[in-house]
Amino acid sequence: MEESLVKKSIAYRKSILKYIYKAKAGHTGGSLSCVDVLNVLYNRIMNVGPTNFDSPDRDRYVQSKGHCVEALFVVLADQGFFPESELETLCQYDSHFIGHPTRKVRGVEQNTGALGHGLSLSVGMAIAAKLDNKDYKVFTLMGDGELAEGSNWEAALTASHYKLDNLCAIIDYNKLQISAPTRDVCNTDPIADKFKSFGWEVIEVDGHDVDVLEETFRSLPLAAGKPSLVVAHTVKGKGISYMENVLKWHHGVPSEEQYAQAQKELDEALLMI
Repeated sequence: MEESLVKKSIAYRKSILKYIYKAKAGHTGGSLSCVDVLNVLYNRIMNVGPTNFDSPDRDRYVQSKGHCVEALFVVLADQGFFPESELETLCQYDSHFIGHPTRKVRGVEQNTGALGHGLSLSVGMAIAAKLDNKDYKVFTLMGDGELAEGSNWEAALTASHYKLDNLCAIIDYNKLQISAPTRDVCNTDPIADKFKSFGWEVIEVDGHDVDVLEETFRSLPLAAGKPSLVVAHTVKGKGISYMENVLKWHHGVPSEEQYAQAQKELDEALLMI
């Protein structure tokens, strides 16, 4: 077990809850389910940071599930893109730190939040890399609920057609969306088989196992000449007992008592490493 990464994930969860609690707004459950993926990408895999963010050779990351921006903001602050103290303004008037990614925040590659477009944007970036003979990789994090948007499947076809093995899509497969389990809203299972039929190479992993995530991302591309899909099986609200797999925490904000309990649980988890 990579202890430093596990500890980093706990620290990120503590910060996510801190800023959502202070702002009295945010998408709590999904930010907690996807943060291990972001942790591994930014701390172990991607060639991108504050010093090379303007370089045409940097790796690209697009958060298609833009509503879970709190996880992204916390990781970008930790990477040094901006002082973490700026997150104190989350969701306040005239702050750039709003409820979805915006390029007004350094480190954010694309404005997202209208679901279903992140994969299309990423396909365009990956095609550009091929045309320019660049070696950078493109990563995009998608929600399982947004797969009901048809633009994803157009992008999936295009990625396969152009053999974009420099593209990796990750699905935060927590199986819950705002109103109900994803299978009850618009069932897109079996996700892996659908993407395979579109010409992608697919792997399914535990989206909270940082060792497995690192090993998987280091093995990219999963197959030469094919785009890669990582189906990350996750738990909405991961790390907080009363939030895990509970629908209302899609964008729930903890009370003072709930916030204290959540921080206590994370502190205890840290002691057990």
